[in-house]
Amino acid sequence: MCGIFAAFRHENVQEFKPRALQLSKRVRHRGPDWSGNVVKNTTILAHERLAIVGLDSGAQPITSPCGNYILSVNAEIYNHIQIREQFPDYGFKTLSDCEPIIPLYMKYDTDAPKHLDGMFAWCLYDAKKDRIVAARDPIGITTMYMGRSSISPKTVFFASELKCLTDDCDDIIAFPPGHVYDSETDKITRYFNPDWIDESRIASTPLDLMAIRTTLETAVRKRLMAEVPYGVLLSGGLDSSLIAAIASRETEKANHDLNVDDYDAEGAKNLAGIDDKGNLHSGGWSRLHSFAIGLPNAPDLQAARKVAKFIGSIHHEHTFTLQEGLDALDDCIYHLETYDVTTIRASTPMFLLSRKIKAQGVKMVLSGEGSDEIFGGYLYFAQAPSAAEFHIESVKRVKNLHLADCLRANKSTMAWGLEARVPFLDRDFLDLCMNIDPKEKMINQKEGRIEKYILRKAFDTTDEPETKPYLPEEILWRQKEQFSDGVGYSWIDGLKDTAERVISDEMFANPKPHWGNDIPTTKEAYWYRLKFDALYPQPTVAATVMRWIPKADWGCAEDPSGRYAQIHEQHVDA
Repeated sequence: MCGIFAAFRHENVQEFKPRALQLSKRVRHRGPDWSGNVVKNTTILAHERLAIVGLDSGAQPITSPCGNYILSVNAEIYNHIQIREQFPDYGFKTLSDCEPIIPLYMKYDTDAPKHLDGMFAWCLYDAKKDRIVAARDPIGITTMYMGRSSISPKTVFFASELKCLTDDCDDIIAFPPGHVYDSETDKITRYFNPDWIDESRIASTPLDLMAIRTTLETAVRKRLMAEVPYGVLLSGGLDSSLIAAIASRETEKANHDLNVDDYDAEGAKNLAGIDDKGNLHSGGWSRLHSFAIGLPNAPDLQAARKVAKFIGSIHHEHTFTLQEGLDALDDCIYHLETYDVTTIRASTPMFLLSRKIKAQGVKMVLSGEGSDEIFGGYLYFAQAPSAAEFHIESVKRVKNLHLADCLRANKSTMAWGLEARVPFLDRDFLDLCMNIDPKEKMINQKEGRIEKYILRKAFDTTDEPETKPYLPEEILWRQKEQFSDGVGYSWIDGLKDTAERVISDEMFANPKPHWGNDIPTTKEAYWYRLKFDALYPQPTVAATVMRWIPKADWGCAEDPSGRYAQIHEQHVDA
């Protein structure tokens, strides 16, 4: 992951260059390892690099051997080796997983992103045609924004985060996932068109539990592509625990596959990146490292300990106080660039944990985002009136991930130069699971089918005596806790109580005129909006924000916390 900034057809590009570099610097937290820029014709592309693959030769922007194509990209391309093999005559200049985008464009033009398996946001400048092409991954795991200025209407800006565009653009959009922009037509068009993307088409594929298991295992395996230390975010919930269990198996297998016969004991140990205490260091990996955070004695911390012990990970547990969380809110909102209540509640602990992880020398983690949207795992899905409506809501939630959980996972981690990868949003896994008949995903307490039943069942090895269990039974069948709840119920309660003190009844009764119809319905939401406006006063910025509101037509509680759902079991407050 990295930070990108581009200005296409800027009439005074040389004069603008110093400012462009300052704007790019605003996302240097995303790429603290190196900075680069290229100016060609009237276009500038800048890049802030976080080195994960091709450490010694992957600096950007990348220029083609002929000099006609310049690429600035924020991505992890998991099939880059296979793409390289398709272009034996192309003179690759780096070992970067991103460079193959250039020959793909040369062959497929704006269809190039269709051939990429990964998470990405990129701008490619074709100097010969004075043309820019920009694309974002199918789900929007990687953030990107596009802006224009009424002062310079011919110029088009692109950036990884809003903060690069707010001062120069009066028209900003979140670049839509699964789309590509072509300056020749000045249009953004969808390139990602799976059957399930049309929410009116109700899925009907029969359930195949083993396919769910093997496809997710493959998704995790490909996301362990790294030349730096990695770990997993482990909340102790089903999703992160499954990812951790699979990653632990894959890491163990990778270590086992090292050809230790070719080395003496010390040489083999160094090759594996293992120090005398069996710990991970920058030369590679040993046992998987897992990371958890919560208020003291939080439900997630207790569950994460059980999982870590079961899968054999080297576990790192961190706690934070309510005051530390409150103190981090402004910084968190600055990086998130949103005022959505659900996102801020869940992002703040993740933001704090990411800083701890980066300080421990880890640059990449796996995370469990996407599962709840795919399988209808949020507890309010139990109130879906029919399988068809369950499916429609699921598709909508997946399509909006770039404005919610993907935004949270990307920006909370990248605030500290930590990359988060999300196996549940693997292209093949999505195609498989979003096409499953939604009747199989429905929550039915009478039949013992709790939320995400089929995902749990896919990894239930009870009837497979020769297969090592993936997780303890009490974790595999643990009820869903949204991250902002699992870190400790008093976290949300503390936010609400603080907002009640900070926002007076008079303030709450008088929303700001520029909010229009987007009026906060709680004092907590009002408080976050004030903080957001102080950081981003430009009126166009708020248009990129989506507030998630529970489905009132399903009889859902107004508060988005999972513990207000009708089927939530009561736990001891942490």
